[in-house]
Amino acid sequence: MYHATDPRAALAAAAPAKAKPVQAFAGAEYARFYAEPPQETGSFGKTWLARGQNFIVAYSDVVDGGSLVRKNQVDEYCIILPDAAVGATVTWGGETTTIPGYSIAFVPPGDSTVTLPKGGRIIRLFSTVAPDLAAQCSNAASYASPHPNLPPFQPWPEPKGGWKVRPYSLEIKGEQGRFGRIFRCTTLMVNFLDPRVGLRDITKLSPHFHDDFEQGSLVIDGAFVHDIRWPWTPDMTIWRDDEHELLAAPSLTVIPPPSVHTSRSVLPGFNQMIDIFSPPRVDFSEKPGWVLNADDYPMPGA
Repeated sequence: MYHATDPRAALAAAAPAKAKPVQAFAGAEYARFYAEPPQETGSFGKTWLARGQNFIVAYSDVVDGGSLVRKNQVDEYCIILPDAAVGATVTWGGETTTIPGYSIAFVPPGDSTVTLPKGGRIIRLFSTVAPDLAAQCSNAASYASPHPNLPPFQPWPEPKGGWKVRPYSLEIKGEQGRFGRIFRCTTLMVNFLDPRVGLRDITKLSPHFHDDFEQGSLVIDGAFVHDIRWPWTPDMTIWRDDEHELLAAPSLTVIPPPSVHTSRSVLPGFNQMIDIFSPPRVDFSEKPGWVLNADDYPMPGA
């Protein structure tokens, strides 16, 4: 049910009917970092952690010169520097890479250190293969048992040319027919959506659903209402009420399949949201030109 002006309208027309009959639903997850204590504090600053079934969001406020260290990281992870004035250095494999502000970067498995010389906010995204981080998440108890309607996590192929720190600028202008600014790695897909200035037009919303993957919606500026509706099934005992949740920045919403959902900015001024998927989405990856670093990260079977 995308509006005709939404680039995703073509996806809906081509989507195959592949979902298994639904026998149980999971609820949405809401983590309001602005209203909750951080899960980590230290000389680096503060970090809030929340998760979906396959991904973890670590949102950090870092002091000048603060460092975020990962030891024995099992798989690739992502860092996002949403502010042009806040850059970082990433040390991995005995080399240090300078990452300018307003960038996204992917960091290989193993030991790594991310340092913010001038401090500021940084977002790191991990798979839930990192057990120490998964255990610290504010909603860890919700995933003590796997949520329904989701297949097991499978990473995508390793990048062309081998492992290295791979930064990409977010200074990419919108393009007709392309949806947001999409990047992928072996474990994650990130869509740094075009910002919304002011309130979204409620006559041009985009209610839609996913058969078999969660969507993480990370609000980093402004505020959004997430409208979520679960379909009716023959078993009325699993029906759920509609939800219309207001979340300001910074916050994470995890939207479960196969709920119908849409989001709308609700504050005047600048509203910014980032969508997160793990593993990467096939449908977005199959659209020519949508994944901006597709040349570096092959699809399965490529």
